[in-house]
Amino acid sequence: MSDCVFCGIVAGGIPATVVHRDELAVAFHDISPSTPVHVLVVPVRHIGGIAEVVEGDAPVVGHLLAVAASVARGLGLEDNGYRVVVNQGRDGGQSEGHLHLHVLGGRKMRWPPG
Repeated sequence: MSDCVFCGIVAGGIPATVVHRDELAVAFHDISPSTPVHVLVVPVRHIGGIAEVVEGDAPVVGHLLAVAASVARGLGLEDNGYRVVVNQGRDGGQSEGHLHLHVLGGRKMRWPPG
């Protein structure tokens, strides 16, 4: 989608600090991190959000979770832990209309978040 920032990053037209790229997913550092480590994991194929996921997307969504875990390991977050978050819609905190997982770590997380 021509107006989607994450599609631009996936296509290489928008610069990003990429930590993972394969045929299904791209992971890159968030430009406005909310934690010391904040990486976004996005599908290569545009999916607007978690609400648009259908049963046929299960392999892609499962792969996104596997990439999130791999990225967290690679960034040294495994021992102390990390959070993986998916926001949906404006009230849910989704800032870009492309499905993305936030890998958050590098500090102790609060619960509930906020």
